[in-house]
Amino acid sequence: MFVVTSYLTAVILCFITMLCWGSWANTQKMASKEWGFPLYYWDYSLGIILFSLILGLTLGSNGHSGVPFIRNLYQSQFDSIGFALLGGIIFNIANLLLVTAIDIAGMAIAFPIGIGIALVQGVLINYLAVPDGNPILLFSGVALVTLAIIADAIAYKNINIRKSSNKGILLSICAGILMGFFYRFVATSMSKNFDVIDIGKLTPYTATFIFAIGVFISNFLFNTILMYKPLSGAPVSYSDYFKKGNTKLHLIGILGGAIWCMGMELNTIAAGKAGFAISYGLGQGATMVAALWGVFIWKEFKNAPKATNALIALMFFLFLSGLTLIILAKI
Repeated sequence: MFVVTSYLTAVILCFITMLCWGSWANTQKMASKEWGFPLYYWDYSLGIILFSLILGLTLGSNGHSGVPFIRNLYQSQFDSIGFALLGGIIFNIANLLLVTAIDIAGMAIAFPIGIGIALVQGVLINYLAVPDGNPILLFSGVALVTLAIIADAIAYKNINIRKSSNKGILLSICAGILMGFFYRFVATSMSKNFDVIDIGKLTPYTATFIFAIGVFISNFLFNTILMYKPLSGAPVSYSDYFKKGNTKLHLIGILGGAIWCMGMELNTIAAGKAGFAISYGLGQGATMVAALWGVFIWKEFKNAPKATNALIALMFFLFLSGLTLIILAKI
């Protein structure tokens, strides 16, 4: 299977993760006018599981390192499979709650609370589990990225004034806490050494595939609840998925899932050299990539007050400074 052999390569893969995790939501934006999020989410989760299988059968099955994808599936112990499945289930709940919170409270409230908590908690948990790198540089970098997320939130607040609600804030907090846990469970399922896989443990490719199964299977419970008993918006049904859907809408959702899955796969592969805490921390910088889309492609700040430009500049300065410190934490 393909493995990373240098820290530089791992950092590059983490940057690609940022691009993927910060870009997949554009596909939902492309479909949102015709296609409600719960309906889109079925295709999105299908895209994750299909692309994880493709990566497992290709990158995960070629080369001299590790164990081929199919063989690793057969040799995996139940507890390793359980941890990866649980990671997928937790991620799915967190993702659904965060999207609902954004719908209720707005991007400016939900995103910094949810992703801010997930970033700090996720890096802390993964570092405590496997201490790797300089903690002062690592957590200083995390602090700067968190400040960048807050600056991003204030900028969005200037263009989209919406009254926050306790319900939206509570959902954001719950989403952030859950999002901060999911990666640790996936990491626990994997071998510490990707060149020689520990007995019963998973390779990054097998872990991501089983994680994807957890996402898809849990959809039948959690997404179904949000379809028929939504926390915001109008309810939808399974018949709507087949009546309102068309090939274009389904492919857009599958593409979104494939993009997110690519980021997840590269992030877990990179963890072999970067460590789980640094890999996760760099990946969650995706918030700033999403902001780049908003600024330069979707022109979300075109009519914003002039002071917003200074906030955007500050946001990117803090973001780049934070990423630099996180990268240096391993050198």
